[in-house]
Amino acid sequence: MNVTVDVLAGRRVLFVMAAEPEYGPHLRARIRPLMTGVGPIEAALSLGVALQALTQAGPLPDLVVSLGSAGSRLLEQGAIYQASSVSWRDIDASPLGFTKGVTPYLDHPVHTPLPTPIPGLPTARLSSGADIVSGSAYDAIDAEMVEMETFALLRACQRFDLPLIGLRGISDGAADLHHYDDWTALLPVIDERLADAVDRLGVAMEAGLI
Repeated sequence: MNVTVDVLAGRRVLFVMAAEPEYGPHLRARIRPLMTGVGPIEAALSLGVALQALTQAGPLPDLVVSLGSAGSRLLEQGAIYQASSVSWRDIDASPLGFTKGVTPYLDHPVHTPLPTPIPGLPTARLSSGADIVSGSAYDAIDAEMVEMETFALLRACQRFDLPLIGLRGISDGAADLHHYDDWTALLPVIDERLADAVDRLGVAMEAGLI
């Protein structure tokens, strides 16, 4: 498996994205991400295989960064946020007495904190799951933004003792989703702003903030 690790501020960073439509010209000029495919299963499988391949081919990255879009009906559309925590909205073993949002027999909180090292870039809690959230479905989610991969990426990173940062641009959520274009319309704006966030991450790393 051929995995490219970028160098940012003299450190090895593996950027991870789910879908090609999110990988626009501004990000293409800066990074070469691992493209996992959409959803938690593809994300965990792809990153786990990639990290195992890196252990055999050379040193692991110093940092993994999850990049892409997210939905929110509370946050500014088109804006970029650092994920201050991530939760898994799909898991619910509460009928057996386990806490909703916690995997049985695993020691993880409902909301797992993530590093937010970029000064001045706002933060928000992130929820990962296998469904597209729209309209009243937001009512059941205890987080400000939603997507499909970051919790799965976190679990892969934890297996290899690697830190994970989540950077997400809000592509939708202010109105109900009805068409593919409802998701893609803001992706060019998010591409440019995520690229700026990557630049700011490099500055934060040089300053020793992570």
